[in-house]
Amino acid sequence: MRWALVKVCLAVTAMVVIAFAVPLGLVIEEMARDRAFSDAERQAATIGPTLTITTDREELTRAVLSTEPGGRGRLAVHVPAAEQGGSRLEIGTRRATRADLETVRRSGRAAVAEVRGGSALLQPTALGSGGIAVVEVFVPEDEVSNGVGTAWLVLAGVGVALVVGSVAVADRLGVRMVEPAQRLAGAALDLGEGRLGTRVPEEGPTELRSAAVAFNSMADQVVQLLANERELAADLSHRLRTPLTVLRLNAASLGEGPAAEQTRAAVEQLEHEVDTIIRTAREQRPQTQGPAGAGAGCDASEVIRERMGFWSALAEDEGRTVRLAGVDRAVRIPVARPELAAALDALLGNVFRHTPEGTAFAVDVHHSGDAVIVLVSDAGPGIPDPASALARGASGRAGVKGGVGSTGLGLDIVRRVAESTGGDLRIGRSVLGGTEVRIWIGLDGGAADRARRGHRVGRRNGKRGPRGVRSRNAAFRGGPAGGPHL
Repeated sequence: MRWALVKVCLAVTAMVVIAFAVPLGLVIEEMARDRAFSDAERQAATIGPTLTITTDREELTRAVLSTEPGGRGRLAVHVPAAEQGGSRLEIGTRRATRADLETVRRSGRAAVAEVRGGSALLQPTALGSGGIAVVEVFVPEDEVSNGVGTAWLVLAGVGVALVVGSVAVADRLGVRMVEPAQRLAGAALDLGEGRLGTRVPEEGPTELRSAAVAFNSMADQVVQLLANERELAADLSHRLRTPLTVLRLNAASLGEGPAAEQTRAAVEQLEHEVDTIIRTAREQRPQTQGPAGAGAGCDASEVIRERMGFWSALAEDEGRTVRLAGVDRAVRIPVARPELAAALDALLGNVFRHTPEGTAFAVDVHHSGDAVIVLVSDAGPGIPDPASALARGASGRAGVKGGVGSTGLGLDIVRRVAESTGGDLRIGRSVLGGTEVRIWIGLDGGAADRARRGHRVGRRNGKRGPRGVRSRNAAFRGGPAGGPHL
């Protein structure tokens, strides 16, 4: 494309130069010729007054020699024989033929005759006796073309400069157009080969800038789609751990024997495979989480009651005391029902996996008007480093709740659910002595921010929750706000 632009510009500029330079050069050449013969006519006219007075040879000779062309041998005077008593009078060097002289004398009009070395201007002049004499002025070829060669050289130089300049400008324009196009093509190849971080600078002509913006947007969409697919694979795999927890707990109660050992081994193998799937899906995966779609949402109280009904059966088998509060009225939140259920299962599954049997736990729901707070707490050993636990993948390290073998994806599922509404996830120490996981779910983005600010103010005043709402842990110990045991 670059060379095509250069060739087009070269052809156009060359045609323009030829169209203007050649006619201009011809005009200059004609002007130089006219100038030379105008000077010759002026010099021939200087002899006219003398011829009207006399045709004497000596007088005419002196008059001819007194002129510039006469002194240089370029002026001649031809007087017909009838004016000299039968003999011709010629003063100076004759270069034109006698036929040309006779033709001019008879026609009475000036003429130019081609002679050796140049041209001869033949100017008829009236004599005092009424006859016609012919004055001949020789004009050399170099005077006719005086300055014409220089003019042609100047025009040629100007034309070459124009061509070179236009080619340079076309090349720069071509580079400005071609380089962004080449970068865009290279980025498309890189993206096609799997280098998803490839982006192109949004520069160049307007059309190419628009193409670069569209390409970058497309690349971002591809990255987000791939990330969402990996996220979905990891999340779905993690949700399998809830029924696996039930199987593991049931397998523990099978007693001894080959069948029981085979069942426990199969459950452990299945847990290992699920963990492998989760870790594989998490590799090189950027976090992408958008807001809930239009119309998405559920009744948080209903979902929590349903999931607590499921987990309460397991809690009863293990002798765990369960407390549920704040779900006596509908609480609509902008989270899809499966997402909230998965988040609750992840937190409650962690309680069963990482706390001893008989450890109590509780779930509270607080509705502040602009945000919903779900508190999940237990009386277990707690988390030594809550900040590390919130870092995605950190729970697989020793010293963090879950220990070695945990994927660390459960808390991330909960955090993404909260952040999708403008809320957040926090981990602290509960009054039960164990872990308290606090999920802030904003009913709108701005409301969540205001709720978090109110929460920080409440904590500085020695209270928990928005607008001074005390933690449900006090109620868990038997306060008046207590709810039913499950």
